[in-house]
Amino acid sequence: MKKAGAAEKKRVRRSSAASQNGIRVPNNDTLLRKQAGKKDVYQLFAEKVRDHKELKSRWAVLQETRVEYFRGKDFVSFLRNHPELKEILDSDKNLETEDIADALLRKNLVVRCDRVVKTVRPGKKKLSTWPAHLEILPEQEQIFSDNDAFFAWTFVKRRPLWQTLLSFCWPVLTLAICLFPVYPHRCKLLILYSCAGVLLVILSLLLVRAAIFGAIWVILGKRVWIFPNILAEEATLGELFRFWPKKDEGERPKWTARVFFAVVAVLVILLLRHHAPDEAARARYQKRMSNIIDDVLEWNPTLALSGMMEKQSDVANDTEPNKKFSDRTQTSSERTAPPDTSVETILEQHENEETGSAQDNHQHQQQHHADI
Repeated sequence: MKKAGAAEKKRVRRSSAASQNGIRVPNNDTLLRKQAGKKDVYQLFAEKVRDHKELKSRWAVLQETRVEYFRGKDFVSFLRNHPELKEILDSDKNLETEDIADALLRKNLVVRCDRVVKTVRPGKKKLSTWPAHLEILPEQEQIFSDNDAFFAWTFVKRRPLWQTLLSFCWPVLTLAICLFPVYPHRCKLLILYSCAGVLLVILSLLLVRAAIFGAIWVILGKRVWIFPNILAEEATLGELFRFWPKKDEGERPKWTARVFFAVVAVLVILLLRHHAPDEAARARYQKRMSNIIDDVLEWNPTLALSGMMEKQSDVANDTEPNKKFSDRTQTSSERTAPPDTSVETILEQHENEETGSAQDNHQHQQQHHADI
């Protein structure tokens, strides 16, 4: 504070000396510009601190909005290890860490939050280090503190250039995925085996991870997860591939639970071993799957079109002799078939025949009487 007071006295002396020497004193516009420039300085400082990788931060839900937040003690240790970032503040670079944090709170660059769940969960000894749900504290409590205090960034993080370029590449990637069936055969094989290899590595890692956890939990009663952040959504790339597990914070499990799950695991293994398919069934399944994969990989539009044309030509060749044979049978049936007669014409013919026979009999009888 003494240094600040001495600096202020020097500024007053310089301004009075400048006015005595006839130098123009800056007006209110220049003062406003300086204040605006100071705000830009704090904005730049906040962006630099947020983009720095050594400041520990996580993502949480704050009033139905995902925000990035940090802890007060991490902010203090970060500025202690990186004092060069204070040079961005120009005249305020000599301020304490608490004063800088309070200035960020006044300028609404950060907001102090608190955890929503304030009770210890069953089976835990203390509250979670990084809560997943936060709430904003009242305005009276918007002051900096390094004792279990959380602060969320309120401004939108600037998007780097590579992310902008990557956003334009997503449509191209989508189109490339849709055009996979027309790729050359070697490209299909490369993509297929690469994806299958990555998937196999992930599943194998998860299986080995679960097996190690189960064995250590049953034998020693400790919770040990190798690659503890492999399934975390907000983990950075460095934290994602961290091998060493975290320290177990839960209570030691009971021996009855350990024995029970050990027996269940042994029974499941024996059941799977008993119902496992034999070699013949495995070979048939492998052959069927290989045929399906081969059909997908070897599909080609030109071959498909040529195959369709060949099928159409074969069908046409098969139908031509059938058509000729049907024409011949139709002509022969037309030649041999009697003319179509209806029921009425048949009755008329029958009546004419009966009348004709009656007349012949009558004439024959008259001639017989005449002869007599």
